[in-house]
Amino acid sequence: MRSGLKQNRGFTIIELVMVIVVLGIVAAVAIPRMGGLSESSRINATKSELLTLKRAIVGNPAVAAGGRYIDVGYEGHIGHPPVSLYELGVKPDSISLYDKFTRLGWNGPYVDTSGNEYIKDAWEVDYVYDGSARTIVSLGGPESITVTF
Repeated sequence: MRSGLKQNRGFTIIELVMVIVVLGIVAAVAIPRMGGLSESSRINATKSELLTLKRAIVGNPAVAAGGRYIDVGYEGHIGHPPVSLYELGVKPDSISLYDKFTRLGWNGPYVDTSGNEYIKDAWEVDYVYDGSARTIVSLGGPESITVTF
């Protein structure tokens, strides 16, 4: 039989403080690195979306059938780039519907228009579109991202 004091099992206050300090150090190192991953993923998502918008405007020359380009985009169907990015998702009143014989007219939507997310970058900032300069610019990130078409 054991006599005297019960043996207490548990952690001392010093051990608990040491664990909290170590966790704090790990968090201080890990959180900025994870924030950087988030920023780089936003940059990659914006670059990908800019390329999608470019293809919606000028098409994809790699897609051909019967010796003809079949993915000509907005510009190939209408004859000029859109006045605004909004026209990639909604037919302007001044442009006729697509005619399959002449292969001219609005044949959209050219982008996924759910929630009008295609006009904003990953930082929720509107793209700066200039059809005459043939550029789309994202200004939301740490550096501007530009695509020309």
